[in-house]
Amino acid sequence: MQTYAATTEDITVTVRPVYLDGQSNFIERKFVFAYFVGIENQGIEQIQLLRRHWFITNGNGNIQEVEGEGVIGQQPVIPPGGAHEYSSYSILETFEGSMEGTYLMERPGGDQFSVTIPRFVLRAAAN
Repeated sequence: MQTYAATTEDITVTVRPVYLDGQSNFIERKFVFAYFVGIENQGIEQIQLLRRHWFITNGNGNIQEVEGEGVIGQQPVIPPGGAHEYSSYSILETFEGSMEGTYLMERPGGDQFSVTIPRFVLRAAAN
């Protein structure tokens, strides 16, 4: 399982995608991928994840944009030296695609900044 990582302003985001063969259906062109995300705060201040902004590209080059509050219904506060982990999934209609994006973070004083979510490849049967 390949891991992808990016660091922005002392915040490291790592992603590990997994193809879910048992939930996918080749005939219906439904390819299901889980992804496991870790967000590490290597800075000296706590941060809060406010929003996510994803770009999901399928094998045909079609891009779906997804934006919203927090991740999986949460807006976690991550202390210095701490981490937050979660998992989610995406469904493509092609064997292959990619995802990438940003998280909007906020420091205690109200300063907001964007953190890069690294581009990662989704590929059927790539486990």
